Amino acid sequence: MSINVNVPALPESVADATVLAWHKRPGDRVRQDEKLVDLETDKVVLEVPSTVDGVVGQVSVAEGDTVLAGDLLCVIESGKGAAAAQPKPEAGKVPAGSPQPSEAENDEPVLTPSVRRLIKEMNIDSRKIKGTGKDGRILKTDVTA
Repeated sequence: MSINVNVPALPESVADATVLAWHKRPGDRVRQDEKLVDLETDKVVLEVPSTVDGVVGQVSVAEGDTVLAGDLLCVIESGKGAAAAQPKPEAGKVPAGSPQPSEAENDEPVLTPSVRRLIKEMNIDSRKIKGTGKDGRILKTDVTA
C-alpha cells in the first residue's frame, strides 16, 4: 500500500518551507517515526517522520526546493509492496560492495593476544600449529604441546 507523506501544517505566520536535508533515499527501509526529511522555515527546522514502516518510494521534492503545507514530499510503500521493493540477496552470494577476504586472511589462524605473545616468545610459526579450539582456534595448550 502506498502512503503519501505530506508537508505538515507550518507554524503560524509561516507561508512556506525549504527542504533542508533528506535522511532517506528511494529504496531505503524506514521505520515508523524515523526521520525522513528536515524542512527549514524562517523560524524553525521541522523534522518530518515516517508515519508507517516501509520502503521509501518516489521522492517528489529535492533538497533546496520550496514547499507549502500539504505538498507531497514522498511516497512510502508499506506491506507486501515494501517487501517486493527491496530484493533480498541470494544465499551464498556476497554483495558487490562487500570486501572480499584475502588469501592471507584465510591462511592466518585465529589467535588471542595471550596466544600470540606466547607464540612470539617461543619463536614458533603459528601456521604450523593445529588449533583444537572452537573453529580451529589455537589455544595455549596447543602451543605448549
